[in-house]
Amino acid sequence: MQRLFLLYVVVLAALVPAAPAADVTGKWKANFEGPNGSMEITYDFQASGETLTGTVSSQMGEEKIQEGKVKGDEVTFLLVVGDGFRINYKGKLAGDELKFTLTFGGGDMPPFEVTAKRVK
Repeated sequence: MQRLFLLYVVVLAALVPAAPAADVTGKWKANFEGPNGSMEITYDFQASGETLTGTVSSQMGEEKIQEGKVKGDEVTFLLVVGDGFRINYKGKLAGDELKFTLTFGGGDMPPFEVTAKRVK
């Protein structure tokens, strides 16, 4: 009887779908004050299942998103700019806001917080 119950639980767990990926497809904008003054960043996301692609643009130019993923309400991706400078994005979706923590590879810069809002 215990084995039958355990089998039942395992089968049910396999049939329950994982949390769907958040709908982040579209344009998002963030504004922040940097060392060189005010900056606006535009994110143009395309999500397909758990795969995230798109671009990030600012006054400094446009870069393609690499290694983008969407799992539930979590969004992660990588930007490689200039001579290989890496910016890792890790964010959480809350309604029409994406709150990101940026970490920088190849330097001693502290993490940076930025909030993007969906463009309607």
